[in-house]
Amino acid sequence: MNTADLGLPVDVPSTALFTDQYELTMLRAALTSGTADRRSVFEVFTRRLPDGRRYGVVAGTGRVLDAVENFRFDPGVLGFLRERDIVDERTLEWLAGYRFSGDIWGYPEGEVYFPGSPIMRVEGTFAECVLLETVILSILNHDSAIAAAASRMSAAAGGRPLIEMGARRTHELAAVAASRAAYVGGFSTTSDLAAGFRYGIPTVGTSAHAFTLLHDSERDAFRAQVETLGRGTTLLVDTYDVAEAVRTAVEVAGTGLGAVRIDSGDLLLVAHRVRRQLDELGATDTKIVVTSDLDEYAIASLAAAPVDAYGVGTQLVTGSGHPTSSMVYKLVARAESADPKAPLVPVAKKSSGGKTSVGGRKWAARRLDSHGIAEAEVIGTGRVPASLADRQLLVELVKGGEVVAREPLDAARDRHAKARAGLPMSATQLSRGEPVIPTEYLHEGSGS
Repeated sequence: MNTADLGLPVDVPSTALFTDQYELTMLRAALTSGTADRRSVFEVFTRRLPDGRRYGVVAGTGRVLDAVENFRFDPGVLGFLRERDIVDERTLEWLAGYRFSGDIWGYPEGEVYFPGSPIMRVEGTFAECVLLETVILSILNHDSAIAAAASRMSAAAGGRPLIEMGARRTHELAAVAASRAAYVGGFSTTSDLAAGFRYGIPTVGTSAHAFTLLHDSERDAFRAQVETLGRGTTLLVDTYDVAEAVRTAVEVAGTGLGAVRIDSGDLLLVAHRVRRQLDELGATDTKIVVTSDLDEYAIASLAAAPVDAYGVGTQLVTGSGHPTSSMVYKLVARAESADPKAPLVPVAKKSSGGKTSVGGRKWAARRLDSHGIAEAEVIGTGRVPASLADRQLLVELVKGGEVVAREPLDAARDRHAKARAGLPMSATQLSRGEPVIPTEYLHEGSGS
C-alpha cells in the first residue's frame, strides 16, 4: 500500500499499526499456548511524577476512545504483516476479525492523578487487551504531559488568557493533539486550524514580522491589516522600534485598537513602557499580548506586568521539559484458565531497580479533609471502604466494546479547573517538591 494515498488526515484511518511488534508476537505465542482467551486486567499508571511536578493531569482519554474504535486490521495492514512474516496465518485470521469487546474504566479526562493512580483499567481477554498497550500509552503519555505543562502555565497566568501556538515546533499531527491537551489544561485558544477543525477549539491569529517586512513601511503594513481585519485586530509592534510602532499603531487604528503583540526583548520592561504609552495616547482599552519562548516560570515572572494574554509555543508542546508522563501498561490480574467464570489471580512484576508493580484489580478514591480539600489518593483492591464510596475516581468508558462516555472537550476542561481547585494551594507552586498529596494503598481485607 502506498502511504501517500492516505494524504495528510487530521484523523488516522486505522490505529492498528500504532503498536510495537512484540504485541503481535505475544498474541501469536498466546494463541499457540492456549492462554490468549484468559480474562485479564491491565492498568495504566506511573510510578512517579516528572521531577518537580506536584500533580499530573489526565488528557487524551477521548482520543484513546477513538483509537480503540479505529483499531482494525484491514486488508492492507494484514498484507503488510504477511509480507514481513511478523505473524502466521492463524494469527492473521484472528486479527482480521479483531474488535475490542471488553471494558475500559479510567480517570475522567481533565482529572488530576498521582504516582500509582490507576489512570486507566482495560479488561477483556489477554489477546484483545495486549494489542492496545502501545497506542494507549502513546496517547496518554503525550497528551497528559502537554496538559500538565498547560495546567502549570494557566495557574501561573492567574486567569489571563493563554494562546497555544506551538504547531511549528512539533510534528504536524502531534500539534493537533497538543492543542487539544493544552485546551484541557487551561489554554483558551490555538493558532492551529487543524485543532480548531477537529476539536472545535477557538482559533486566533493575525500577522507575523514577515507581513511588516513585506511592506514599504510599518505604517503601510498596519494600515493594510486594520483595513482588512478591523480596528479590533492585534498589531505586532517589535519589528523595528517598539515605541514608534505603538505610536503608529494608534494613529492608524485609533484608540479602539484591539491589541498589540510584543515578541522580543525584556518583556517585563517593554510591557510596562508600552502600557504607559498606550494610556498616554488614549488607547486605555488596548490589550497587550506577549510571546517569545515563554514557559510557566516566565509567565509567573510577568505576574506584575501589565500583560493581558500570553502566547506559548515550544515549551508547551514539549511538555515544558517533560515531554512524556512515564506511564506504563501492566498486567495486574488474569484468570487461571480460559473459562469466563475462572477467578482472577493478582499478578505483579517483581524486580530490582524500582520497576515493581502492585498486583490486583484496583479502585481509587480521593480522601478530603474537613475543608473539602484533597489530602490523599487512596488506591485499593477488593471492597471500597464506606467512607470513600462516594469519592471514587474511575468511571466506565467502554462497556462490552462500546464507548459509553464520550463528552464535549469543554467538559474535560471544566473538570480540570475544578480538580486543580480541589488540591492544596501548594499544588500550583513552581518550586520543586513532592506530589502535593500522598498515595496510600489499601489491600483487600485491610479496609473498614
